[in-house]
Amino acid sequence: MSDITANAALSDDPSARYYVADHHPENGTLLGFWLYLMSDCLLFAGLFAAYAVLGRNYAGGPSGAELFELSTIAVNTGFLLMSSITYGFAMIASQRKNLKATIIWLGITGLFGMAFLYLEIEEFMHLIHIGAGPQRSAFLTSFFALVGTHGLHVTFGSIWLITLMFQLGKHGLTGENKRRLMCLSMFWHFLDVIWIGVFTFVYLMGVLP
Repeated sequence: MSDITANAALSDDPSARYYVADHHPENGTLLGFWLYLMSDCLLFAGLFAAYAVLGRNYAGGPSGAELFELSTIAVNTGFLLMSSITYGFAMIASQRKNLKATIIWLGITGLFGMAFLYLEIEEFMHLIHIGAGPQRSAFLTSFFALVGTHGLHVTFGSIWLITLMFQLGKHGLTGENKRRLMCLSMFWHFLDVIWIGVFTFVYLMGVLP
């Protein structure tokens, strides 16, 4: 019997269809995503380690105390932390099967994410404009690598969020979309945790003499 015939036979057998569907457990996606997050933890651990080694090598250039504006960074941190809270409201709305509220809260989360990215890009452009680009010193190279990698993650997360909003609008709160909501929730909160480390280790410690 050919593979096509065998597959057709399976599709005609209700018990076979149940077996094939049951062969892919629903928690497989979440487990795989947890493994991805663990690999991302290793990536950021390496970037934090590089900054710890290179963060005081100014090569005669400006230090963090001269470059960082904590008031702006604090506002940016507030944007990202608020986005985590609004995503939590989206998850609560999805559990209550309120599709409209879920999409609205996701949209608000995306706006906070975009505001965060806007201020971060503004900071990078200002640093490059005054001659404090990543090529200026080892300190700035490690700074741009760490903060920029986090910013890229927020960018990809925002694109994912927008895509998920369209999927929810088209298909509703299906089981697949609920799993996608959960995966994006883990990713978004993970980025918040990483940013708290960046804010503390890079910016707060960077302004100390």
